Amino acid sequence: MSDTNEKIGLLIQQIRQERGLTQAEFAKKLSTSQSAVNRIEKGKQNLSLETLARISDVLQKQLIKVGNDGVNLRIEGGHELKGSIQLKTSKNAAVALLCASLLNHGVTRFTSFPRIEEVNRIIEVLESIGVKVKWLPGNDLEIRRPAVLNLDKINAKSARKTRSVLMLIGSLMHDYKSFKIPYAGGCKLGERTVAPHLFVLQSFGVDIKSLSGHYDVTVKKVEPKRVVLYEQGNTVTNNALMAASRTAGETTIMSASADYMVQDLCGFLMKLGVKIQGFGTTKLKITGIPHIKKNITYAPAEDPIEAMFFLSTAVTTNSKITITRVPIDWIALEILKLEKMGVKLKIGERYPAKNGFIELADITVEKRSKPLKPLEDKLHPNLWPGLNPDNLPYFVPIAAAINGRTLIHDWMFENRAIYYTEMSKIGMNVELADPHRLYIYGPTKFTAAEVVCPPALRPASLLLIGMLAAPGVSTLRNVYTINRGYEDIAERLNSIGAKITVLNEM
Repeated sequence: MSDTNEKIGLLIQQIRQERGLTQAEFAKKLSTSQSAVNRIEKGKQNLSLETLARISDVLQKQLIKVGNDGVNLRIEGGHELKGSIQLKTSKNAAVALLCASLLNHGVTRFTSFPRIEEVNRIIEVLESIGVKVKWLPGNDLEIRRPAVLNLDKINAKSARKTRSVLMLIGSLMHDYKSFKIPYAGGCKLGERTVAPHLFVLQSFGVDIKSLSGHYDVTVKKVEPKRVVLYEQGNTVTNNALMAASRTAGETTIMSASADYMVQDLCGFLMKLGVKIQGFGTTKLKITGIPHIKKNITYAPAEDPIEAMFFLSTAVTTNSKITITRVPIDWIALEILKLEKMGVKLKIGERYPAKNGFIELADITVEKRSKPLKPLEDKLHPNLWPGLNPDNLPYFVPIAAAINGRTLIHDWMFENRAIYYTEMSKIGMNVELADPHRLYIYGPTKFTAAEVVCPPALRPASLLLIGMLAAPGVSTLRNVYTINRGYEDIAERLNSIGAKITVLNEM
């Protein structure tokens, strides 16, 4: 039998074991024999597309994708959810940490790493240039970079599916005088300029030219001592941190972002031995180490955006849900806004995250007996410790439970508020005032529908939340966009009472 059959068989075995299924239990769900499952997992049986699709549906995991439809979700909505859900580690921190792992010539291990599509794309890029990446039990991830990377072999197709690839420049600049990076992609949210990256990296002696399909990077390293960021963004702050971390002497970064993913990267760099003053502030002083070779294990913190997803799900479906391991300080303003609307929350005692510097708490959302109250002012994002830009969208379905009008002002992204109007397809009463401002009138009732995901992670996930609240059967098509940021989301929602079926169409 072919190596392909063996690889597919091993993948099926790993996912089956992750799901806690014995071969006999798996065979029963597939309506086949245990001996047939044994042959499949050993790569001793050819598999038709129909069989692969059936296996994918049973495991609720996409095995292969053929055509443009990909993975769809069938959602039987209108059910009350209940129980407890534990957060995964942060998607946005994870992609930055993967890029930063190239700073280290030793072995880097991350614990409980999120297995999501965005992470997969960066891993594909790393493997294409010669990095050895290995998944370990418990979703730990081991990374071994070779002394010399084969940058000419970079996987351009995977790189162009994520904006995070820009952060490779800050790590690669220390070992290479010239290289190419494919144009960055990711969510389609209008014009998201790369100029801030170009400006700050120029301060370190990096010259970046935008050519056809890629950035041409040349490096003549200098020690800038002090840099001011053109924009207080997360990825540009991460790039500046990576540039400073292996630049000799002390570098001060002004107007830095202090958001959660930046704090997580700072924690990782300090574990590597880089000295950072001003942790969690907008002024960072970095004492760099020109060469880093250290075997380390680092535990990324839990995802505050995923916490807001589940908070929104609980409020929208009017369900009592406990969310565990919430990075409480990174979602403090969101909690206050919810409480002012009338959402009843119970917040448990604080305890440390595995990395030792972030505090966590468990949050229980209580059921309500009457509509929520509108806020007197608009909901809008801001830099941390303001309301997180990626958490703002999750107030959209919540606004359906409010008795009155809610104004959401999403000023940071050009097109995202336009995508919120997709919620009208499932019954919400929304009015687009301009490309940044949306009025929502409630209380409104959600209705079942069939909708294709918009090409942006947060707006796509709002449709999923609304469909969970809508009585009847809905279909959400092409959910790759959601899978970029959420791991096994259908299975996890089903664990608290949702009724979602994963449909792998081929």
